[in-house]
Amino acid sequence: MKAAVIYQKGDLPQYADMPAPIPTNKEEILVTVKAVAIKHVDKSRASGNHYSSDSPEGEGRIVGGDGVCLLPNGTRVYAIGASGMLAEQALIEPDRTVKVPEGLSDAEAAALPNAVIGAAMGLKFKADVQPGDVVLINGATGFTGRIAVQIAKHYGAKKVIATGRNTASLQELLTLGADEVIQLTGNDEDFKTQIARAHAITPIDVIIDYLWGSTAEVILSCLQGDGGFTNRIRYVSIGAMSGDFIQLSAANLRSVNLQLSGSGLGAWTKPQVAVLFREILPEMFELAATGKLRLKTKVVALADIARLWDMDITDGSRLVVTI
Repeated sequence: MKAAVIYQKGDLPQYADMPAPIPTNKEEILVTVKAVAIKHVDKSRASGNHYSSDSPEGEGRIVGGDGVCLLPNGTRVYAIGASGMLAEQALIEPDRTVKVPEGLSDAEAAALPNAVIGAAMGLKFKADVQPGDVVLINGATGFTGRIAVQIAKHYGAKKVIATGRNTASLQELLTLGADEVIQLTGNDEDFKTQIARAHAITPIDVIIDYLWGSTAEVILSCLQGDGGFTNRIRYVSIGAMSGDFIQLSAANLRSVNLQLSGSGLGAWTKPQVAVLFREILPEMFELAATGKLRLKTKVVALADIARLWDMDITDGSRLVVTI
């Protein structure tokens, strides 16, 4: 079968022939793969820079952790792979699948789950978002941030403030549910002024952060209190596109009712992951299938994987390989 294969950590994946995977236990099912999204986590793992990265073994490792596939009976599902998914065939386990509804394309169904995981899990389980909350999404112009804006509104946020660098994408966020946008220009003082003003007008309850780095330092500094009572603020780190480390004043933690946490692989409980597959993903699939959750994809062919792997997409769409 044809597959996207990494031979050495850090190399580009190659379009190559690989033997079809063989189930190693009675739970694993061999499926026909239809579409796989290329995500930041896939690239980070392939380069060896993600904390969950492993090393290629044997003659090479097939990349891609999840995708849309057909079960042996023809049922179309989204699944987490028990083997690499960016191939004509893959192994999955039935308890990590979600049926794909009619009205949702293979590409859309492959693109959506990682963004839902990167948004809904943080909003629901780490931030405990409540109807009426004011939500700040830092770094919202990418694919996951755009989904996060819409999910925050779906969960009842009274106001969603979105930050980002791309002017056109920021303006588009206003059509997706954002109530206010703040452009990141690289000027920390200007960014601080805008965040402080927004927080003074409508105190921020939840921060979903895909950037970390200097922008996180600025946001946290704006939350610091003066000894008076403050609202409960839940700050959730999900990505680190602007850097993996920050300087955090202890006064930030003592002067405000602040909960600082992260949302990612290893940060969720087994019951929460079960809810993801049983409730959250099916609900979001239905919203997308009926046009209530909007997303954009850029579809490419498996044979072009090496050329397209590092493609820079700036319009908030997700690169999806169809097979």
